[in-house]
Amino acid sequence: MTVQKTPVIALDCAEPETLARFYADLLDAELRPGPTADDVEVVGAAGIRLAFRRDLGFAPPSWPRPEDSLQAHLRIQVAAADLDEAEREAVSLGARPVGTDVDDGPRPVRLFSDPAGHSFALVSTGPAGPATG
Repeated sequence: MTVQKTPVIALDCAEPETLARFYADLLDAELRPGPTADDVEVVGAAGIRLAFRRDLGFAPPSWPRPEDSLQAHLRIQVAAADLDEAEREAVSLGARPVGTDVDDGPRPVRLFSDPAGHSFALVSTGPAGPATG
């Protein structure tokens, strides 16, 4: 018999409640207590599940690193027509744009750091086109 398992991405940070609230608002999800007093989870529709753990010695990751090596980051998929609005929402919640020195024109991937310094990307799920409705 196989034991059911649920993978959960966990981010270390100094203030898990604050960072969890950022992602809950960004992903339209809810906060739940974690297994210890130093853990908070974000749970939402479509299988969204993130955990945030208090680390009193937390230092934000450095991205991009000088040697341009890939670090773990969250990828949040958004319909192409909604990408600009998703970017405005993320910034209004406290995200900081990263690497915005690109050519003019549509950007199907938008890079940010969250309020604790973790990298995440808003990624277009299809070709850009006129917004409907």
